[in-house]
Amino acid sequence: MSFINYTVLLIKVLKAASKLHHLRARLILWNAAAKKPGLLTIINANENPINSMKLAQPFVRLPYQFDALQLGREIAELSDDAWMEHPSKLVGNLAIPLISLNGQRNNDFNGPMASTPELLRCEYMQQVMASFGEVLARSRLMRLNAGAEVSEHVDFNYHWYSRVRIHIPIITNPQVIFHCGDQAIHMRAGECWIFDSWRRHKVINNSDQDRVHLVIDTSGSSRFWETVRQMESFGINGDTPLLQTKINAHPYQPGLQSSIKTERYNIAPVMAPGELEAIANELIGDIENNPKNDPEIAARYKIILLNLAKDWRQIWHLYGYEEAGWAEYRALLRYTANQLDRNP
Repeated sequence: MSFINYTVLLIKVLKAASKLHHLRARLILWNAAAKKPGLLTIINANENPINSMKLAQPFVRLPYQFDALQLGREIAELSDDAWMEHPSKLVGNLAIPLISLNGQRNNDFNGPMASTPELLRCEYMQQVMASFGEVLARSRLMRLNAGAEVSEHVDFNYHWYSRVRIHIPIITNPQVIFHCGDQAIHMRAGECWIFDSWRRHKVINNSDQDRVHLVIDTSGSSRFWETVRQMESFGINGDTPLLQTKINAHPYQPGLQSSIKTERYNIAPVMAPGELEAIANELIGDIENNPKNDPEIAARYKIILLNLAKDWRQIWHLYGYEEAGWAEYRALLRYTANQLDRNP
């Protein structure tokens, strides 16, 4: 990966961290602005940047099948007013929060998550979400209106450093195409997919029908990730006989009460030194592993990152999360940011 990606990344990390109430170093990835004349090329669409959620394939189908018709019936019972515009105001992109901060109408990632009134009205949807047996983060129904698209992007909030997004298509048709990296697929109704949101991805609804997906965020237990590893080898060909033998149907069970586990603790006021050091070492490894990077700059960046981790730990030993230390954390972040090259 070129240095500009890591420069942009670390600068954004430091800026995010300097807010202190979110001093969690959100590990913001590169943004499209890095593709400016004179700057080093951004990574290719089929390459992965630093993250702890790397997938071997852009798309992985999980071994579950759900009743899309029943999910669609429950959606039809929800009020049109429940749909919220996209937080970035993307045209034709709407959502209904299902798990959100305090179970309210918001787009927040951080804080205690709870089921919304809309989710509590949908019996089967609760069964679907509970069936994973995972602790769930912010989750939503996501609608892409007829003829609309989600433009190419990368999910870059710190939230995505340790989480993956599960997609269950409910209302869709073959003209809805999901692009990720160098692959493009149509996710069929009732199927269950994850994708590598750290690769460039986009969705195009080239039809006259609104598309609706159930979208569930989770960090995933070891059991979940073992399932992912088992399914990665199948790629995007969902019709092989062997894969079909692994698919487990989860039909609607009227009257079945479900218990959904939701995140309660997902953000700290200050990043713990062990996590910051781990992220720094991951950055160092990716920088050093790219033979195109200038070895002198690589060596200097390594020192900058290791010094940040060491000094952060010293402040932590004095103050921990206490607000009395925030000014020193901020000063260290500014000092570190000022050592980075604008265009290495």
